[in-house]
Amino acid sequence: MSEHDSNPFTEPELSNPFQDPSVTHARQMTTTTTATMAEYNPFTDSKPTAMASKPPTQPAIMKPTEEPPVYSQPRVQESTGGAGELLRRQEELERKAAELDRREREMQSLSASGGRRNNWPPLPEKFPVGPCFYHDVTVDIPVEYQKTVKIMYYLWMFHTGTLLANLVGSMAWFCVDPARGVDFGLAILWFLLFTPCSFVCWYRPVYGAFKSDSSFRFFVFFFVYVCQLGVYVMQSVGIPGWGACGWLSALTCLNANVAVGVLTILVAALFTALVVMSLVMFKKVHAMYRTTGASFQKAQQEMAAGVMSNKTVQAAAATAGSKAAQGAFKESI
Repeated sequence: MSEHDSNPFTEPELSNPFQDPSVTHARQMTTTTTATMAEYNPFTDSKPTAMASKPPTQPAIMKPTEEPPVYSQPRVQESTGGAGELLRRQEELERKAAELDRREREMQSLSASGGRRNNWPPLPEKFPVGPCFYHDVTVDIPVEYQKTVKIMYYLWMFHTGTLLANLVGSMAWFCVDPARGVDFGLAILWFLLFTPCSFVCWYRPVYGAFKSDSSFRFFVFFFVYVCQLGVYVMQSVGIPGWGACGWLSALTCLNANVAVGVLTILVAALFTALVVMSLVMFKKVHAMYRTTGASFQKAQQEMAAGVMSNKTVQAAAATAGSKAAQGAFKESI
């Protein structure tokens, strides 16, 4: 009966639901998160403790592995080209201003001295023959052509020195072998003939061509210089009996005398160097000639104008015209 003494309507004591482990853990997490967010201030540099525990990160930086595309470069090139063009024009203007200043000083000096005086060749004042030409590259030649004309002048001097060395070599060969008297005599003739003729026939034309931009003088220079270049080639070959200590003559002389043979070999090397330098300068002058605007038609016009302006030609034409008029008048009578 004791089993029936218990009150069936009384419930056993229930456990506290907030003591459940899962609920307790959830409450702790919520409390921690709330405290962290409460401490975070978005307007300061400080970060929440939960976020501070993470390692700092850096923003991703893309490093270029290729050159910029081609279509992005023309503007830079265009701007660079424009600046270079402006600099080139400025240099050209400065050069022209310097040229005008130089010519003005030249005119002033000429007016003060009463005119130009010939100064080449530089002979002593007491010498019976005076200078024949006026030669001053810095005065007569424009600035952009002065270097080329000076090189041509130095080339003419080298040509004269080579002919003098050829004369010495031929004389030494004649001393060793008396049968080489013809070569020695021709060497003297080439030195006395080619030294002044080369100056007058091809150096003065190129000097005057650059001085006055003359197409006719350019053509005279090209014609004579090609002939001179052919003479240089024959002299460098050195055919015996032609008065040149070229390679063939040097090898022949080397069998007779070693010392004279070495001297003639040096002369042959000078002739060869003269051929090479002459060819290089011929191409350079021709390239500059093409940039000056000269032409064969201008050369013809200059030649016709020069012929008609010649006083001798004018007198001959006037005489022929008067005779023709008198003959026509007599026939009409």
